[in-house]
Amino acid sequence: MISEIVVEGAQRVEPGTVRSYLLIKEGEPADPVRINRSLKSLFATGLFADVTMRQDGTRLIVNVVENPIINRVAFEGNKKVENSTLEGEVTLRPRVIFTRAKVQADLQRILAVYRATGRFGATVEPKVIRLPQNRIDLAFEINEGEPTKVEHIAFIGNEFFDDDDLRENIQTKESIWYRFLSTDDSYDPDRMTLDRELLRRFYLRNGFADFRVQSAVAELTRDRKNFFITFSVQEGKRYKFGKIDVVTTIRNLDVEAMKKEVDIDEGDWYDASLVDETIQKLTDAVGEQGFAFVEVRPRLDRDRDNKVIAIQFEINEGPRVFVERINIVGNVRTKDEVIRREFRLVEGDAFNSAKLRRSRQRIQNLDFFENVELEPTPGSSPDKAVINVTVAEKSTGSISIGAGFSTDQGALADFGLRERNLLGTGRDLSLRFIIAARRSEIDLKFTEPFFLNRDITAGADAFRVTEDLQDYGSFDKKRTGFRLRAGYHITELLTQNWAYELRQEKITDVDTSASLVVQDAAGTFLFSSVEHGIMYDTRDSRLTPTKGYFARLATNFAGLGGDVYSVKNILSGAYHWTPREGFLVTLGGRTGYVVAIQDDVLLSERFFVGGRDLRGFAPGGVGPRDVSTDDSLGGEWMYSGTLELGFPLGLPSELGVSGRVFTDVGSAGAIATNRSGIEDTGSLRAAAGFGITWKSPFGPLGLDFGIPIVKESFDETEIVRINFGTRF
Repeated sequence: MISEIVVEGAQRVEPGTVRSYLLIKEGEPADPVRINRSLKSLFATGLFADVTMRQDGTRLIVNVVENPIINRVAFEGNKKVENSTLEGEVTLRPRVIFTRAKVQADLQRILAVYRATGRFGATVEPKVIRLPQNRIDLAFEINEGEPTKVEHIAFIGNEFFDDDDLRENIQTKESIWYRFLSTDDSYDPDRMTLDRELLRRFYLRNGFADFRVQSAVAELTRDRKNFFITFSVQEGKRYKFGKIDVVTTIRNLDVEAMKKEVDIDEGDWYDASLVDETIQKLTDAVGEQGFAFVEVRPRLDRDRDNKVIAIQFEINEGPRVFVERINIVGNVRTKDEVIRREFRLVEGDAFNSAKLRRSRQRIQNLDFFENVELEPTPGSSPDKAVINVTVAEKSTGSISIGAGFSTDQGALADFGLRERNLLGTGRDLSLRFIIAARRSEIDLKFTEPFFLNRDITAGADAFRVTEDLQDYGSFDKKRTGFRLRAGYHITELLTQNWAYELRQEKITDVDTSASLVVQDAAGTFLFSSVEHGIMYDTRDSRLTPTKGYFARLATNFAGLGGDVYSVKNILSGAYHWTPREGFLVTLGGRTGYVVAIQDDVLLSERFFVGGRDLRGFAPGGVGPRDVSTDDSLGGEWMYSGTLELGFPLGLPSELGVSGRVFTDVGSAGAIATNRSGIEDTGSLRAAAGFGITWKSPFGPLGLDFGIPIVKESFDETEIVRINFGTRF
């Protein structure tokens, strides 16, 4: 029988607290089993480094050694990983009880952070510094080591595609000298998971419907500096598309019209991405005919003997579901209304997956978020759905400093400040300065994306531009003014824009030996003009399009006050398509005409063709020219066109180097003057050439070689054209 329980060694922990963890009480028999369980119970609390129990007659003596309290946690030797990152990973904090188990767990978490950055050679050693009153300082001494690179990537089981083809289609890369600015050659197990999926998609795009990755193994070398990665794959058979059909159970749905949406030809190699695109096209097309509740399912009939996959797209009536609520989370800074106004669905609408995809695309196009996820979940009843929107915000403010060189402007430098999501409202405010050898500019721009709570983009600009045009016009030009603009969507692809501009324009520093036409143009003019533009755009990207086209017509009328009365029209467009992966064909053109309502067309209003829009010819090198002074006088009409093929050069894709061949045509003419010595044939000019583009880490670099094929004797040519820019 235990008459008394005596607790020894307790400092911070009250003896009564120690007794509360025991499974044996005073007055109970001294059961060895219960004493042993009590010992384990005390250890399990994590409060004690050591616990012993002994009997002294009828007394039970419990001796405890308390775990120390952490006074401070420090990290030493870490240069590649910030303290804040490591602090967010470890569980030990000041005023937390120290245990060896927790230290080992935190040590593994720190190593996991370094392995995620490709440093598998990193080591961590915990150091304990004892302080008075049973306190300690805990320091993690870190040897970060060098990044653990991928030395070699091998594939087993691939017969149709060689190893180089497969390496090009995964994100992990082999270590080589030119990848010093990339982390893709560092081993990352999460990236290997992505690589398995990328391999699957690549094979499915190329007809291998049975493909699977059997294993992916990463082996660390003995010196722990490099990895060897081996993918074992099973390609299977390569299939072609068989019969393609569309069927439906929906009454009054035009099946023949739906079949026109299917852009798959029987006999082509099977491509899973085309199947996914067709499902989306059919869903959108059915929705446009007024059927809100539809479901498109592809039925695949795989003939392994003949290596053919027939597909029947079934369009069935889906469940009648309405949007009950839209929940938005993750937008700490951006206001809810900025996200909600991009939705093509509102509460109470019939649920439509096509509109949901379009909503997600519109939110992503805001470029305010790193990630956008839209997930429909069941609502309060079977016919209702809740759309949960999860966004991860990213920085929208920027300070840019640039330097570079271009053939048009010479050496240049620029500085810019911009906030694309001002105070979380979606408004865009920017200020930019450009100083170049032949051009200086200052721009202040403000854009309201949802003017008057309507889907109207409105904005105001103020600018001052100074241009040195002595090389081809023997004059300088200065523009100062402001511009008010507004635009809106007529349909998803059709937009209309209006703008009013008031600017003062000066033609100065006219050379005394300049053409009389240029000398007559010297002076100061006030432009007060309104511009109307309409644009139809189906491109998949405005910055780097790979498919689709656009057409734009802009009409500018000057004469709402001011000194200039004229009408200027410009029609432009381009068509892009990808005949095969890595190749891009672009067919584009531009034409314009300006007519003066009073007097002659001003020199600054005329078209100067050459340079960017007609490679092989200098800026202003085509069109009317005073042959006695060699001054370009510009045209009242112009046209230019280009046919370009972009293609890979066989270099690793991550280098960002691609080639192109092109042919450009164009002309300008019909200058209104009776002066002698002016050549103005209005004839066709043409050039052909080739070039390369390097998407370098410091900015894009372009080099074009254009050879004039059809030209006039008085034209100015330019064989080499360079564009270079860097931002840091």
